[in-house]
Amino acid sequence: MEIILTPKESEEYFYNALCNGLPYICDGYDLTFEYMKKEYQSSRQNLIDARDGNFSCFEDVLMQMLRDGHRLDLLDEEGEDRWSIRLRDVHERVKNTPIEHLVNMIKENDDAVTADVILQTVFIGDVIFG
Repeated sequence: MEIILTPKESEEYFYNALCNGLPYICDGYDLTFEYMKKEYQSSRQNLIDARDGNFSCFEDVLMQMLRDGHRLDLLDEEGEDRWSIRLRDVHERVKNTPIEHLVNMIKENDDAVTADVILQTVFIGDVIFG
């Protein structure tokens, strides 16, 4: 079965996973989430400018970083593996999430486990932790 998601849908589900699962995945598996602080500041300003000065949350800025062409990294402290993603990876990989978790996200019946699985699928390409 092939799952087809629009870029907008992929971004929405990934954004929700960031909101619901980033601390869970990092704390639970001794992973470190990394990005360039200078790029973060630049993307934050871009987002503030686009929203007429309105505040944006952390995950909004992370998504803007991807839209601005920057990357986000996940580092495995124990195994020294590093996984990097860009926006195209979100568009290409969210649909590869195991179907039961993807359906939970689509039906807004998601939780930290759903977010964990989506984040691992996008960053790593597979669910290797948990």
